[in-house]
Amino acid sequence: MGNSIQIGPMASQVSATALESAAGFGRWQYCQQSGRIVVSGMAAAFLGVAPDEALALDACFIHVVEDDLVRLIDAIAGQPAQPDSPHEFRVITAAQGMRWLRLAVLPAADAQERSVCGILMDITPAKLAAVRERLAFELTEYLVGSHELSEAIINVIQLVCKSLGWEWGAYWVMEGEADGTGQLRCRHQWHQPDYNLGAFGQASTDLVMLPGEGLVGRVWQSGSAQWVDDMSTNPRFLRRSSANSCGLLSGFIFPVIYASENGGHHRPGVLEFYSCLSRQPEAQLPKLSATIGALIAQTAQRLERDAVIYRLAHVDELTSLANRSHFHAQLAARCSTGTSFGLMFIDLDRFKPVNDAFGHEAGNVVLREFAQRLASIAPVGSEVGRLGGDEFALLIPEASSGAIQALAEQVLAVARVPFAYHGVDITLSASVGVSRFPDNGVTPPELLRSADTAMYRVKQSGRDGCDIFSASDPGSMAQMQASLAQRLGIETELHHAVENQQLFLVYQPIFDIRTGRMHAIEALIRWRRAQGDLVPPDVFIPIAEQSHLIVEIGQWVMARACADLSTLYQADFHGLKVHVNMAASEFTNDALPTVLQELAASHCIPPASITLELTEGMLMKHPERVISVMHQLRQRGFEISLDDFGMGHSSLAMLKNLPITSMKVDRSFVRDIADSQRDHAIAKTILALGSHLQLDVIAEGIETQDQLDRLKAEGCHLIQGYLLSKPLSLDALIKTYSVCQFGST
Repeated sequence: MGNSIQIGPMASQVSATALESAAGFGRWQYCQQSGRIVVSGMAAAFLGVAPDEALALDACFIHVVEDDLVRLIDAIAGQPAQPDSPHEFRVITAAQGMRWLRLAVLPAADAQERSVCGILMDITPAKLAAVRERLAFELTEYLVGSHELSEAIINVIQLVCKSLGWEWGAYWVMEGEADGTGQLRCRHQWHQPDYNLGAFGQASTDLVMLPGEGLVGRVWQSGSAQWVDDMSTNPRFLRRSSANSCGLLSGFIFPVIYASENGGHHRPGVLEFYSCLSRQPEAQLPKLSATIGALIAQTAQRLERDAVIYRLAHVDELTSLANRSHFHAQLAARCSTGTSFGLMFIDLDRFKPVNDAFGHEAGNVVLREFAQRLASIAPVGSEVGRLGGDEFALLIPEASSGAIQALAEQVLAVARVPFAYHGVDITLSASVGVSRFPDNGVTPPELLRSADTAMYRVKQSGRDGCDIFSASDPGSMAQMQASLAQRLGIETELHHAVENQQLFLVYQPIFDIRTGRMHAIEALIRWRRAQGDLVPPDVFIPIAEQSHLIVEIGQWVMARACADLSTLYQADFHGLKVHVNMAASEFTNDALPTVLQELAASHCIPPASITLELTEGMLMKHPERVISVMHQLRQRGFEISLDDFGMGHSSLAMLKNLPITSMKVDRSFVRDIADSQRDHAIAKTILALGSHLQLDVIAEGIETQDQLDRLKAEGCHLIQGYLLSKPLSLDALIKTYSVCQFGST
């Protein structure tokens, strides 16, 4: 081919190699008769062979990628390509890695010449730019459409290996906490199928690395990429033995990293790629690693955000169960299958007092723990959800009565197990209602109404039980719905009654039969509708307690009672006391002592003239909180009476330490005192106990002379009941007992 060329009169001979180097091309010439090719110095450098030697085509193209070799040889030795049809192919050498070359055939000077010649150009920079653009596009396609990172990561590794000429690639994931206590594991890998790299892959799968351990751990911890010149001799490379046995030599490791919203850096994992050749750091992968890592990191960040959005849309934040909307969607999907299943509606009994006594954090502890218990006993294939508040639901794939009853017993059992909160055991129970598809409804609303109806029957029967809705009782649904509608109607009316002053107080005297004088009065609330009919207290008081209206009503009762007591003092009823019943939510309010003190002062009545009544059951539900408020009230001079004594579960040890001034014998013991030796013995014991504790004991519900005589015989002198006086309005009380004498009745 010659080593010099004439370029014109202004220059002598110029080195052809220098000219090729400056122009960026090499020359080649192929002899069709001998089947050999001669390449210039630049062309030889491109191909990684010796220059100016007549070589066989297979020897000249020894470093050409196999997939490109057939087409390349055909372009030269077959039908010569046209001058305007260049051929592109890939070459992989140990020194320079993979590069792209373009072969062009030059027009022959003599048509009879039995040789083909042309030029060879290195188009690697342009190809790399195109590869970067294509790689970024394909990576984006893989990653943007993925709902899980694992869906795309294998495709990403395979794409990088095939596009950039690496034999093995993998992705390491940080599992556990990212604060140094987690572990790095190789979860995704791929290798060129023509290479036997299974042993290295298995060694990678079996290896677990801590942050900072080995090259992978070091890259994850530092956030900086690492080039590996020789894997078999690098002491920090922990898989040296398997890499050497598989023929892997060099590699590149880089982190997947992105900036979190708080300004920190989040590293979900590490990518690594290895080659059987001695690749150089100038290879194209390091230049593309930032783009690859950023795309994967952005995808990881997006998927994390998608997971948060999904969780907000489908999961109850407090309990991690399905939320109301997602559970309804699951229920609708199950209905669409047409197969039978059961629906369990669960309501925790007496949950509201937990919040009232211990605060909402205690309630949250109970709800979270109960949710975990439900999830632990839920059958395979079921759905567990929190519908709101203390209401839960369980979709049961098995609809047989036996399976449902057995599961309901489990639910009741886990609800009865005490819930621990700051050293206090909170004891609850549950009411469970069950409906079945399609017997009790074919749509989610119908099934939920049926289950709620069954649950409400349990509530009315005393709670802590299960009821399966019966389709054989056609009137039960309508009856229950009518009852619920009536309750809602009363609640709405009650709101208006408070606003429109339809509530009023009557007072039932408590007499001291030793003196015949009125000792105290008990304030009793009444509700008269606008049309004049009276709503019984046992109807509207429970509804008020469930709707939180009881607090507003309680404040009104106390203010009205204090104002009326002031009026009685002005009418010469000096020394008279008023008893006021308190709701549980009132007696657990730390502000109650201060509020009552200010109220009494505003009406110029002494605190000792006000006796606050609380039930034994209320005391036992929240003893610590209630007793604390009781002590504060007593310190301010208010008196406290324990109502319905004998109906709860308080111990004598607790009773002797309670800051109370009186207690009432429940009317259930008074009713049969004349005929029942048992009731007589209980009443006698309570009276004796009160005497020993130096407490006033009031017997209520006295309706017959026999009852009064028995109580008098046992030393009870404080009496309340219809036998002596029915509840009276303030005006009637003043008119009837103007001289405060028992004998005036």
